[in-house]
Amino acid sequence: MQSTGMNPECHWVQTPDGHLFAQTWSPSALTSRVPIVLLHDSLGCVALWRSFPEALCEATGHPVIAYDRLGFGRSNASPRPPSFSFINDEATHGFAALRKALSIERFIALGHSVGGGMAVHIAGTYPDKCQGLVTIAAQAFNEGCTREGIIAAQELFADPAQFAKLTKYHGDKASWVLSAWTKTWLSPAFADWTLDAALKNVTCPALVLHGEKDEYGSLRQPERIASRVKGPAQCEILPHIHHVPHRECEADVVARVTHFVRAL
Repeated sequence: MQSTGMNPECHWVQTPDGHLFAQTWSPSALTSRVPIVLLHDSLGCVALWRSFPEALCEATGHPVIAYDRLGFGRSNASPRPPSFSFINDEATHGFAALRKALSIERFIALGHSVGGGMAVHIAGTYPDKCQGLVTIAAQAFNEGCTREGIIAAQELFADPAQFAKLTKYHGDKASWVLSAWTKTWLSPAFADWTLDAALKNVTCPALVLHGEKDEYGSLRQPERIASRVKGPAQCEILPHIHHVPHRECEADVVARVTHFVRAL
């Protein structure tokens, strides 16, 4: 989608372990002050959302906020590897710090991949504040094809030219970022991880988007999310799309999310 030349505002959010980098986009025609907060994937950061935040902001008329989790992008390095509870911890750690710093009251949580799992926990942790939940290519459990996809990616990033792509966005934190993803998801201790307990706490409306050809999760993933939340849920499968729908078919994803948001 073509950029409108919007200039996002930058923020630095203080946490006990370091500063988080965040950006906010404000629409030219404001229809709601409730922001859509974006949660990035395992190798992601604010910059890797690319044109999606601006396109979503303009289409919905809502402010959009994206932030780099600790250890990613322009945020400070993490002092330690992620714990096995890192997905649910984000609701009361990084996200809680963001809410306080930017005075966020009601919000819509939107997460991609592991960020979708974090968005589920956030929706359940703040049921009176979360107006809606959107997951894009999220995992609800640690599936065989998820691990196979990670192993393939691990082999790909052994190539220095491919690893340089991580360094471009994460700097000297790139090795930590890759290790945090691969070692956590491939650990036997993480094999039985699921979102089941968190899904039971989600009472707001949910939109569950998933690519038909997602290499990190079968259609059992979105079906599980949509069937186990307590609020009304729409599960929409995107034909011929893989793991990054907001880049592969940005206009379609923006249109679907806009339709969902306007109905809240």
